[in-house]
Order: sequence, then C-alpha cells, then structure tokens
Amino acid sequence: MTYDFLIYTKNQQITIKTIKYTYKFRLKPSKEQEILLNKHFGSIRWSYNYFLNQRKEEYTNNKKSITYNKQASHLTKLKKNEETIWLKEINSQSLQYALKCLDMAYKGFFNKKSQFPKFKKKNSKNSFSIPQHVEVEDKKIRFPKFNKGIEMIMEREIKGSIKRATLTKTSSGMYFVSILTEKEYKPIEKTNKKVGIDLGITDFIVLSNGLKIKNHKFLKQYEKQLKRHQQHLSRKMKGSSRYNKQRVKVAIIHEKISHSRLDLMYKISLNLIKEFDTIYLEDLNVKGMMKDKKYAKSISDVAWTKFINILTYKAEWNDKEVVHINRFFPSSKTCHKCGWNNHDLTLKDRTWKCSDCGEVLDRDINAAINIFNEGCRQNISGGTPDYKRRAEIRLSLESTSVEAFKEKELNLTPETH
Repeated sequence: MTYDFLIYTKNQQITIKTIKYTYKFRLKPSKEQEILLNKHFGSIRWSYNYFLNQRKEEYTNNKKSITYNKQASHLTKLKKNEETIWLKEINSQSLQYALKCLDMAYKGFFNKKSQFPKFKKKNSKNSFSIPQHVEVEDKKIRFPKFNKGIEMIMEREIKGSIKRATLTKTSSGMYFVSILTEKEYKPIEKTNKKVGIDLGITDFIVLSNGLKIKNHKFLKQYEKQLKRHQQHLSRKMKGSSRYNKQRVKVAIIHEKISHSRLDLMYKISLNLIKEFDTIYLEDLNVKGMMKDKKYAKSISDVAWTKFINILTYKAEWNDKEVVHINRFFPSSKTCHKCGWNNHDLTLKDRTWKCSDCGEVLDRDINAAINIFNEGCRQNISGGTPDYKRRAEIRLSLESTSVEAFKEKELNLTPETH
C-alpha cells in the first residue's frame, strides 16, 4: 500500500510517496545464536503443523473451523504443559504470528484465493517473523530473546521506520533477515514514452523499438553441474551426514540459479520503468503453458510471472502503468504493416514474409509492435478490442532511442552470488 502527499516548490510540484520497502541482509550468528535460532525455526514449524493438523481434524470430524482466538489460548496452555514447556524458550510474539499466518492461509483457501496450507518440512526453507520490538544498530539486529544482537552483512543503510522482520534459514544453511520498513519515496520522472513488450524463451524480452534482451537460461547453464551433484545425492543414505553435506551442495546450486535470475529481473525492470511511462504486455496463461512438457522447463526457467510482478509493483511506486493485452490477440501471426493474418505460422518460424504486403518480419519484434499498437488502441477506445477492425486502425510507434537503452543494457550483466 502506498500513500501520496505533495511538496510544492517555487518552480514545480514534487510528489512524495510513503511505501513499504523490504531490505534483505545475510546474518552471521554465533554458535550459541545458531542453536537458539534453530530452536525458533523448529518450534515455529512444530506449532504451525500442530495447529494445522488440529484444524484439519476438526473440519473432518465436525465440519467446523477453529478460530484463531481458540488456538491462541490453546498455545498458552501448551506452554504450561510439561511435554511442551520448551515453547517458553521461543519469542511468544513469533509463535502468535505463526498462528495468524495459519489463520490467514486457512481463510484464503475457503475464500478461493489460495491453495490449502501445507505442512512445513524440516529440510526446506525455514522462517519465523518478529512483528514488534525490532532494532538495528551497529550492523546488528536485536529483538526479543536476542538482546545482544545478531551480526548482519549490511551493504546499505536502512531508511524508514521498521515494521517487521522475518528471519529465514535456506536449504543451504545460510541465515537471512528481511526487514519490512515504511519510508518516503520520490517517484522517477515521467518520460512520456510507451513501449510494447513480447515475452519469449529465445530472447527474454523483445521491445517494440527493436531492442532484444538475451535470455541467459540460468538453469541450463548449471544443468550439468546440478545433474552430477544430484546423482551423487541419490547414492547417499538418506539422513546420513554425507547425505546432508551433498544436499547442501545441491541447494547452493539452486540458490545460485535463483539469485542470478532475480538479479537480472530487478535490473531490467528498473531500466524499463526509468525509460517508459506505459508498458504493454500480453496476458499470458503461464499455468496452461506449463502443461506442455516440451517447453515446461524453459518456461519455468524464464520465470515470466515473477518478472511481471516485479515490473508491476515498480510501476505502481513510480505512477507508471503496466497494461495487459488480451491473451487471445494474435500478436505473432498478424503483420504489423498491413494487418494480414498468417494462420500457418509455427513456433519454429522465427522470421516470415507477409503474403499481402511482402514485408519480411522478425517474429518477436513483429509481436512486440502489434502488442504496442493494440495497447494504444485499447487506451483510445476504452473497451475490448475488435480484432476484425485491426487493419483499419494503425498507430505509429513513438520514436524511442534504442541506442540510449542499449547503453543501459550494457550494465545488465547478471551477478552470480
């Protein structure tokens, strides 16, 4: 959620937003702190699973749902029980917050907004949240049960008021903290430029001004290395020390892939928001496309949904717009020059010649231009586009400096963490 207020100067009006921003840092806990952190992860996981199972049994047997207040009072009783008295070692607010998260997940399922909550696993990503009393000082984070503070690797200063912190332990055994803050933010200046974007597999994105941004295919880069380590893991006895060591090696490779992919997405999305005020995209049915076994791995690797989410919230911060085009609009098959539709076009055809006007078209650039034109037409008409009239309405592309964007693209080389 964002809040706007205006600051007036002699020459101009400046809009300042109040936004919620998250900082993420790696932690370097001592051995004693690691033990206590692991107790927190285990207790939070146990509590979540215990009360989720309680809700499932209640609904199965009596067709009723247990409220958050009843489970919160039950948690208090568990702390007094000799068998579960170890729950007192854990920050009480974190335990209560885990119950709130379970309650929201449970309600979300019955409101058809999310899937049914799953039981938490020990060797997957573990986390717990601290909703209050979080302080950062001298590159250390302090909260209840950790009054001495845990050392952080801070690359930047935290700005704004701290609202909440979430500590996580990844599958590779590294500790991180995500600090949610509320701070003032000045939106990026307007450029009065628009662009159409075609999301692809061969190229990550193709812009209607002709610029293509490479798909680095991070999963493919690490595929041989990942396969070798997974084969070694399959030969180890599950639960043994050698198995756990090899499991960590596999987890580290997966994290490298994920970090490299996110690094690229954040850089590209920021440059797009700086360069354009309106961005037109196709409304892709990613879940449906993932059912195709031939392309499922490539689609998963390119992570379109994640990129669109990042681009959308950055646009919202900066009062810019991301517009989705109807997913059934034939952007690749339609000639952007004359509007002729090539029904015989296949995925293998990267370039094709229009039988009507004779124009030789690059498949992806042509699609991006059509997305741009369709987006502009929707803005003008204000309604659902009529594809039959497409040949009658032609909107020229805005002149956008490809060279200027390419200079920025030089800085988009992803960092491998």
